[in-house]
Amino acid sequence: MSLTIEQLNAAGADEAVALLDGTYEHSPWIARQALAARPFRSLQHLKYALAQAVNTATREERLALIRAHPELAGKAMVSKTLTAESTNEQGKAGLTDCTPEEFAKIQRLNADYNAKFGFPFILAVRGPRGTGLSKREIIDTFERRAYNHPDFELAEALRNIHRIAEIRLNDKFGTEPALGNHVWDWQEALAVHSDPGFAEKGQLTVTYLTDAHRACAAQIAREMREAGFDSVEIDAVGNVVGRYEGATPDAKTLLTGSHYDTVRNGGKYDGRLGIFVPMACVRELKRQNRRLPFAFEVVGFAEEEGQRYKATFLGSGALIGHFNPAWLDQKDADGITMREARAHAGLREEDIAKAQRDPSKYLGFVEVHIEQGPVLNELDIPLGIVTSINGSVRYVGEVIGMASHAGTTPMDRRRDAAAAVAELILYTEQRAAKDGDSVGTVGMLEVPSGSINVVPGRCKFSLDLRAPNDAQRDALANDVVKALQDICERRGVRHTLEETMRASAAPSAPEWQQRWERAVDSLGVPLFRMPSGAGHDAMKLHEVMPQAMLFVRGINSGISHNPLESSTNDDMELAVQAFQHLLDNLNGAPSAA
Repeated sequence: MSLTIEQLNAAGADEAVALLDGTYEHSPWIARQALAARPFRSLQHLKYALAQAVNTATREERLALIRAHPELAGKAMVSKTLTAESTNEQGKAGLTDCTPEEFAKIQRLNADYNAKFGFPFILAVRGPRGTGLSKREIIDTFERRAYNHPDFELAEALRNIHRIAEIRLNDKFGTEPALGNHVWDWQEALAVHSDPGFAEKGQLTVTYLTDAHRACAAQIAREMREAGFDSVEIDAVGNVVGRYEGATPDAKTLLTGSHYDTVRNGGKYDGRLGIFVPMACVRELKRQNRRLPFAFEVVGFAEEEGQRYKATFLGSGALIGHFNPAWLDQKDADGITMREARAHAGLREEDIAKAQRDPSKYLGFVEVHIEQGPVLNELDIPLGIVTSINGSVRYVGEVIGMASHAGTTPMDRRRDAAAAVAELILYTEQRAAKDGDSVGTVGMLEVPSGSINVVPGRCKFSLDLRAPNDAQRDALANDVVKALQDICERRGVRHTLEETMRASAAPSAPEWQQRWERAVDSLGVPLFRMPSGAGHDAMKLHEVMPQAMLFVRGINSGISHNPLESSTNDDMELAVQAFQHLLDNLNGAPSAA
């Protein structure tokens, strides 16, 4: 019979410790310390208390915990002295059935890792979905993490131990994150579509109106219909729009969604998580034959990343009437204009204006998004409340100097375009750091027709500057642009600089932020409020209606815009449950369909 929170709360101290036996490998002190936080409000509350017991322990205690874990496919497995929990986990990952070559490689990796760090390599081998990583994934992770700094790797080992404990607790309590699994599976299925040149390498890239992009739109539309939406359409911008009507025909609408395009060689969850989490809510509403007193509209925004064309936020911008016809003449890297791409996709220019929404008919906009950063991961908190989205400005530029012979041009006679941009990069880094919470990035850098023995005559670059408020953003931008001018004048080079995007900071509407807070608190998850350094579709909707966002923890140090971007089925489950609580808070009493 499965353990319950009520049973754990009612148990005596020693009995409660025994009930949690095996959660953390050979370390009952963790349970004993965490139990001081009783009564637990939920399983998630218990998980957090256990993680906090570890995180507040001494370094020696944490090292002892790590060293209490067996090596992967190590001596304990060979001698059959693994705990039942470890045996089950390593078996699910296929480590109990290694080929001689795989076993030998893992043994070498174990030895090298232990020699470098002084503790065994720890990995939650059942993975973010809970079903088990492949041996290839395990070996790849082993090799990648061997390059980490020792302090970082110690923290990463502990985070994996917490994930191991989470899955073990799920088993003890007989719980399965079914909704999270469904969201996970939707995202995995969508990730099969990728642009040419990337698909062949196993990389995920979906840019605006490519064949892969259109296949994603069709698949999202099909899954929306299957989930139970009353109407589904692909609009004139490429947005996939699903509506679940309210109990009354004239009800206002709650708007939500995120984007399904990706950066080049990106991850599976950026944007897409915010489509599938509310889809899971609609699926449950339909299954329960429930209607809300308001309509619910989920939009898969066609474009947010600005990867194929210079224009960004095409999808959400269209909903607020911000679609500049001049964008239609922009060309991609292959010389295809946006107008031509739209014609190929069968999208009519005259229908673009129809995508604009009347804000008076909407309650507001909420968005769920993977955090895209390390904060929640480091704090062992699954959900975060977004207080504001940083303002940003982007530029593309070029410095023009004089190409000359690398061997015969003295250092004080050079007009090196790349050196000028290098100096700008260092200035941007230092200037942004002075604010504490501003960021500045040169993400693209190119020396056209560069040669190893030629002083660069041209250097192309991008600039991405962000800050929590518009005044701080503008001060940063002014200083960086002035520095570029000064650098070029001093070095005898010239420059061009084009502003390609400017977005105002978007503070969350207090009443909607509070709704997210109540939803998260209802799950027994500690409240953590944080700004968003990344731009989101919510920034555009913010211009015409109230908005608020919920962040979901990412694993692998919260990395994003990277194939390693990931989250767990448990955290996705919590995101769905939080969204359901928000809907019910707006709902009042459910009504039959």
